[in-house]
Amino acid sequence: MTNASHLIKQSGIAFGTSGARGLVEQFTPAACYAFTVAFIKAIETDFSFEKVAIAIDNRPSSAAMAKSISAMVNALGYDAEFFGVVPTPALALYSVQNRIPCIMVTGSHIPFDRNGLKFYRPDGEITKADELNIIKSDAEVVAPESEPELETLSAAKDLYIERYTQHFPNKPFSGKKLGVYEHSSAGRDIYKQIFESLGAEVISLGRSDQFVPIDTEAVSEEDKTKALNWSKELKLDAIFSTDGDGDRPLIADELGQWLRGDILGLVTAKYLGAKLLATPVSCNSAIESSGAFKQVVRTKIGSPYVIEAFCNQEESFKPYAGFEANGGFLLGSDCYYADGLYHALPTRDAVLPALVLFNESWSKQKAISTIISDLPKRFTASDRIKEIPRETSLSLIDKLANSEDVRNELRQALVLEGTLELTNAIDGFRMFFTSGEIVHFRPSGNAPELRCYAEADTQSRAEELVVLALGYINQISAI
Repeated sequence: MTNASHLIKQSGIAFGTSGARGLVEQFTPAACYAFTVAFIKAIETDFSFEKVAIAIDNRPSSAAMAKSISAMVNALGYDAEFFGVVPTPALALYSVQNRIPCIMVTGSHIPFDRNGLKFYRPDGEITKADELNIIKSDAEVVAPESEPELETLSAAKDLYIERYTQHFPNKPFSGKKLGVYEHSSAGRDIYKQIFESLGAEVISLGRSDQFVPIDTEAVSEEDKTKALNWSKELKLDAIFSTDGDGDRPLIADELGQWLRGDILGLVTAKYLGAKLLATPVSCNSAIESSGAFKQVVRTKIGSPYVIEAFCNQEESFKPYAGFEANGGFLLGSDCYYADGLYHALPTRDAVLPALVLFNESWSKQKAISTIISDLPKRFTASDRIKEIPRETSLSLIDKLANSEDVRNELRQALVLEGTLELTNAIDGFRMFFTSGEIVHFRPSGNAPELRCYAEADTQSRAEELVVLALGYINQISAI
């Protein structure tokens, strides 16, 4: 017998921007027990519930972790409902609508040798304060006597499908050919049902028995080529995909060009009629220049910060919406769209952006690329340096923030005509230059990576800035 905080600290697992993350070998049964106990004990005084919902992604390690979590939930006197492999937003929707907590076993987009846990209270995602309560929990952890086999239920999947099909009885996507890049996404068997129910001809693409760590903020050159080839060879009207746990969309237009997540989010929020938009500081400045929103709130990176921005807002600003640079869309309040009411789902979701974009395009006989080209002409790019310790990333950012010489060296490396005009340290270090270009560095909250975001007046220049900026960082980090 020992307390949860001791086991959690001993495991080496830490909370990132959204959820706890660590190496697979760190998620021992004892660590899973500790997180489960700490989470339940942290919320049970504020909420009354009898069940806890659990689901997983397709990682090889996820099923065993869910088994340990379910056993611990039962040992605490609650019923564990296991829904198998479903997208994170599907589990969150079931949790919120049934007013019960849930635990999602997923490492999202990070490599398969890592995994993670996402926690939801009966009223939605846990806060940063909840995370602190979990890691500091002094609740005693008594290991279950056994870990029974899990029985998979379907209610979470069914509810998610109903949410996105019930308001479209006339099959608005009829006559359209949609490719679904399935890889190892947790929702790969659900998306086909949704889009076929809406009338589309769905073609399954790239299904994999091995876990594929798709990062929607840094699409690989291989996946860029795949989309171009699929679009041309199959004459697709669009391609839909997600990251590993289905809370970040990846969508290609009719030309096979993957859309940036923040641009997709801008389009979605605009057509949903959002008045208040919350979005991280790393997202495209076209959000403000579009003039589509009554108020724009910039936050730190991570869904908990976006959700926090919805709190204590005026009723006149509803509907609230938010999104991240990865494309994950958060509906902060109830919203009417296409003659139907969509209840608030303030957690990242991948299907709503696709539904809105496809409907606005195909029902109005307008190409997706045209809808995107109608937005203000600001372009973003991003990439990251992998396997760089967080401490090293923080040290490099500290040099940029505090050394004018280092900033001047970076400016020269970027081949900039303008001078540094403004900086922003809301999350990482963001630099605004008089040329109108932006470069932003930030350590990943989920993996040992240093991310770089750039913005410019052309896509090629934004991509060039990222390459030059990361090249400079590699150079000084080697010194």
